[in-house]
Amino acid sequence: MPSAKDSTPTFRVLMLHGYTQSGPSFHAKTRALEKHLQKALPGISLSYPTAPLQLKPSEIPGFDPSTSEDPDIIEAYGWWRKSDSDPPEYDGLDQGLETVAKVIEAEGPFDGVIGFSQGAALAAMVASLLEGDSRKRAFEKAQSKSPLAIPFPAAFARLSHPPLKFCISYCGFIAPGERYRGFYEDPKIQTPVCHFIGSLDSVVDEMRTEALVQATGGPEKTQVVTHPGGHFVPNRKQYLDTVATFIKQNMLSKDGEGEKEERVEDMDVPF
Repeated sequence: MPSAKDSTPTFRVLMLHGYTQSGPSFHAKTRALEKHLQKALPGISLSYPTAPLQLKPSEIPGFDPSTSEDPDIIEAYGWWRKSDSDPPEYDGLDQGLETVAKVIEAEGPFDGVIGFSQGAALAAMVASLLEGDSRKRAFEKAQSKSPLAIPFPAAFARLSHPPLKFCISYCGFIAPGERYRGFYEDPKIQTPVCHFIGSLDSVVDEMRTEALVQATGGPEKTQVVTHPGGHFVPNRKQYLDTVATFIKQNMLSKDGEGEKEERVEDMDVPF
């Protein structure tokens, strides 16, 4: 949030929540991160949209109806639902991307994106999609190699937005199978990404997290931070400092590359 002295944000960050969360609940869970970034990066503005797919109690691992006044109406949302096919398909992904695209149109431009779990997987997709013509060609290549590959999403085809300067992924993972290769291959994701991985994370398969790390653009653009915890956003100072430093470094380096800116004239994991 901008300070009272300056109502115009210096830069904006998109915050994408995890499966079963909402924008407000993710905001509540990341208060420590928000406060730290506001102090380290004055003028930062964080935007917390809510995913479009409201989930049913049966879709919530471990949901206890006795804890809800109306168990049929719960404030739990997802950016997509994972099908039972092999490899799985992300049902509703188009709606999730459309929601993000509308937020970008209404509140952007954004400088970066931070996501948790399913929101981290989506954050990597969003960063990828905003990389311009090279990403559109990547989707075309993927379609030429497999009939399953999806086309470049229409919601992002209409956007005119520069590449993001950074992406922070907490407990992120790659979308599986040939269907989604356009997000990750030819080229790899070029946006600088900082991956936070919990060594005790029992929710997201380690291989899928590592696959996302490998899909980002090499050591000079990728940072991996492992913490001794599980499936959550770590809020110890050392990890908050890492986020602030990563953002600062990439904001400064990108600001010095005007050429690039101008180029863009405890469960069965249900994701």
